[in-house]
Amino acid sequence: MDYSVFDIIGPRMVGPSSSHTAGAARLGKVARRISGNDVAQVTFTLYGSFAKTYKGHGTDRALLAGIMGMEPDDPNLSSSLELARSAGLVYEFVISDAEPPHPNTVKMMITGSGGKKTEVVGSSIGGGNIKVVQLNGLAIEFTGEYPTLVIRHLDRPGVIGDVTGLMGQFNINIAFMRVFRHSKGQDAFMILETDNVIPKKVVSQVRALSDEIKDVYLIEAM
Repeated sequence: MDYSVFDIIGPRMVGPSSSHTAGAARLGKVARRISGNDVAQVTFTLYGSFAKTYKGHGTDRALLAGIMGMEPDDPNLSSSLELARSAGLVYEFVISDAEPPHPNTVKMMITGSGGKKTEVVGSSIGGGNIKVVQLNGLAIEFTGEYPTLVIRHLDRPGVIGDVTGLMGQFNINIAFMRVFRHSKGQDAFMILETDNVIPKKVVSQVRALSDEIKDVYLIEAM
């Protein structure tokens, strides 16, 4: 098995555990980006090991730090609970004994300033690495290791071709692509992980491609 320098020395972080702090902070930050950086209220439901040790390992502070946009190595991470209260961010931690897909799993229910709700489920899988496994009730999968576009669209012919064609126009190479849907003709999510930085103007152009495209989220590589 090949190891990277990141695997050997671990991530830059504040806290005692890469899984419980660095990974948790990354999960929170990805959820923030998916919500459009608009977080007025958030409920964290913790599963497995997260639920059992979240206070001792600082998982609660790390998740909240990520939701506020902090990096895992931000020196203010340990003060995130107090900073959230000062900023008027409403938060809650809920413990669940349901069987999680991974021992270090959290569900984040985010409410934006205008009342829009976004539900993100993800797991911290070791070494500060993460995997997002559910978005708004639909099973998906991406890691945040690559620049990523998450596109919510109606399951209609031509939508995927329009999006991939636009990526070609911007000379953006797609490293991985997955499409997930509730059922035929209904809501779907297209996940594009790319080898190139995705310019922000691409997001607006993807939105303008078709009425079938409902939301576009840009997640820069973590």
